[in-house]
Amino acid sequence: MEKPGGGKRPLGIPTVIDRIIQQAMAQVLTPIFDPAFSAHSYGFRPGRNGQQAVKRVQQIIKQKRRIAVDVDLSKFFDRVNHDLLMSLLSRRVHDKRLKQLIGRYLRAGVIDSQLYQETHEGVPQGGPLSPLLANIMLDPLDKELEKRGHQFARYADDFIILVKSQRAGERVLKSISGYLESRLQLVINSEKSQVVKASESKFLGFTFRSGRIQWHPKTLENFKQRIRELTNRNWGVSMDYQLFKTSQYIRGWINYFGIANCYQLCCELDHWIRRRVRMAYWRQWRKPRTKVRNLMKLGVHVQAAVACGLTSKGPWRSAKTPGINQALSDAYLKQAGLVSLRDGWIKLHYPE
Repeated sequence: MEKPGGGKRPLGIPTVIDRIIQQAMAQVLTPIFDPAFSAHSYGFRPGRNGQQAVKRVQQIIKQKRRIAVDVDLSKFFDRVNHDLLMSLLSRRVHDKRLKQLIGRYLRAGVIDSQLYQETHEGVPQGGPLSPLLANIMLDPLDKELEKRGHQFARYADDFIILVKSQRAGERVLKSISGYLESRLQLVINSEKSQVVKASESKFLGFTFRSGRIQWHPKTLENFKQRIRELTNRNWGVSMDYQLFKTSQYIRGWINYFGIANCYQLCCELDHWIRRRVRMAYWRQWRKPRTKVRNLMKLGVHVQAAVACGLTSKGPWRSAKTPGINQALSDAYLKQAGLVSLRDGWIKLHYPE
């Protein structure tokens, strides 16, 4: 599977039987381990989510801790030390058969290009047990950060520490990097690990400016790129299906990223998305005769419809013309199934 920042992440997808077994183990082990986990760990835990982690960071910044220590763990899930993980498991699990079964899953190996490869380290991603094992592996880090009095939030292998000065941040980065490498035998990505202002940091797709949660520029860039793909004329599907998939993506995206202070940006993006959708309609209609006929069916006067249909403007410029905006109005697109980022944002912040 391709990673958002480039490169590929190997997945260990279990069979149906193995998935059921792993889910059963996770249901038994979670009540044993979860109560002892740090209150600042939010990833893959009952009643916790990424939005809570982001809001936790916002609270810390309001305590005048505006310098972020961003430690990037290089290929965390691929480099977990099996012996160390099993040692951490053994502190609370004493059933030998259960530990042997977990060990077998860790060493199950992967098939790459139809060739079997043994796995001597790492936790295979894709199974129900992997998130819990990752939290068990990183729990000593949480405890160490609490012991040192640091203010932080962690979601799986993504964590951020907030301090009050650049000097303190550099000192924390050096000491925590040493701890991770020596005690947990994890590799630090020195190129991506940094000490920056909170407004320049990135945590779970967000950044923080003037104490407010904002979308990180890369998050916005990825969103727009996905919308371009979903409204592409070369997709070869009907407009009903395009609208369904586009709305499905928008709805899921705003349900997570809608916690940001971004009302005005949602309105601007809605305008851009509707123009993209109108352009997709215009491209699908193709021939001038079809364009004129469809515009007239949607209530455009014959002269305006002919002027639009015979225009030499490209699809993007045409999508802004009055005739097309009248036919494919905001109300029409909403009735056709296109959802709005603005409406999703309002629903999150001002529920009825």
